[in-house]
Amino acid sequence: MKVTRRSRRWMRFQNHIFLLLLLVVVGLLAWLSTRYNYQADWTANARNTLSSASTALLERFRGEIKITAYVTEDKLLRKRIAELVGRYQRYYQDIELVFVNPDLEPQRVRDQGITMNGELVIEYGGFSEKLRDPSERGLSNALQRVARGGERRITFLAGHGERAYQGRSGFDISNWAVQLENKGYSLGSLNLIEQPDIPDNISMLVIADPRVDLLVGEVEMIRRYVDGGGNLLWLQDPAAVGGELHGLAPLAESLNIHFQQGIVVDPNVSQLGELLFGSNDPRIALVPSYDSHPITENFNLNTLFPVAGGIDIMEDSTWSSAAFLKTLSNTWLETDEVVGTVSFDIGKDTTGPITLGVALSRPLDKLHGDDIPTSDVLLPDETQQKNGEQRAVVIADGDFLSNAFLGASGNLQLAMNITNWLSSDDELITVPARIAPDTSLELSDTAIAVIGFGFLVVLPLGLLGSGLLIWFRRRRR
Repeated sequence: MKVTRRSRRWMRFQNHIFLLLLLVVVGLLAWLSTRYNYQADWTANARNTLSSASTALLERFRGEIKITAYVTEDKLLRKRIAELVGRYQRYYQDIELVFVNPDLEPQRVRDQGITMNGELVIEYGGFSEKLRDPSERGLSNALQRVARGGERRITFLAGHGERAYQGRSGFDISNWAVQLENKGYSLGSLNLIEQPDIPDNISMLVIADPRVDLLVGEVEMIRRYVDGGGNLLWLQDPAAVGGELHGLAPLAESLNIHFQQGIVVDPNVSQLGELLFGSNDPRIALVPSYDSHPITENFNLNTLFPVAGGIDIMEDSTWSSAAFLKTLSNTWLETDEVVGTVSFDIGKDTTGPITLGVALSRPLDKLHGDDIPTSDVLLPDETQQKNGEQRAVVIADGDFLSNAFLGASGNLQLAMNITNWLSSDDELITVPARIAPDTSLELSDTAIAVIGFGFLVVLPLGLLGSGLLIWFRRRRR
């Protein structure tokens, strides 16, 4: 092809057109990148992507969600929180994340009751929840609780020597109460002499091992509360089980249960207790395994029950009953005083396994004679029934929840599981744990030797050889 002045001008024109079109394409791609977003998670198990349970939860929201993070100028913590919330914002854009430095706004921190760096406050529809665990599971469960709306209240019966939720002795249950408050529950006590009515807007009533007799009228109010569909947690030590329930026998009859006489003796603890638990008291019952029930689903921790009794479930009950806590088969109920060496007496003592805890439930429509709406749309401006059934838990031991034993093995986790089930929070989202197998590389000794030889010997020699070859060829030209 003969190169002329005209052909040169035409080639320059073509180059200018190509450059112009290239710039237009780049500009269009930049504009499209602001309108559309595409991300791919190539990590093992897609651990940087929300689970299907979390994305399904976000589809139920209508309106703005505001998340306030109380974080100091800690760049790593702020980045971690921003990345977590960003995963939710990609599926639901109406989420606002605001960072507040608690050192600069102490009054706001006091008003909100913030106690730790990195704590989140989630607000939606006039309700709020605090979150100390900035993880997908924690944030998704907090979003579900705030979407439900309303205040979750737990009321403790008082005035009869019960274990106090504000008491500090080893007998009391204040440590458990602190955990409940951290989970967003509102706690209060109820003396039926001062307030002769049990509120119907509480999540559950707790009867924590009364020590003196209740009045007939008080027992009747409790029975009316249960007959009306109220949830109940009843802790009853065997010290009162030997026949005297301090006036609560009619309540046991309503629940179709019977407290057995005696104290559980566990030879497993007497043999290995000093080594495993720091005590060889045979009156400490060990529960290492559990029957299938929502309370103990995926729960595999040992639990300890000091000075526990036994419970019988009566037949022909209107309740659906499940014995979710049982001792080992070689235990028994000792009817005599447990002093020194004890042994099983045939015909007098009751052989194990002994039922320590019973979970009861029944449909609410059987109480009221109508259908209870059970919509699963979680909108705070709608009135809905959280669960279509009434629930109760009875445990023949109160010490396992006491300040002295709550920290033993899995006692605290079991207590929180019971609370979640009774307050219908057992439906909270379960986000599967995601392992990260691609964060580390394990090589055999042979592979390490090959890679080391390649980088330290083969690669340098290859570069040197190629350089010499190029130099030699150029010199021959």
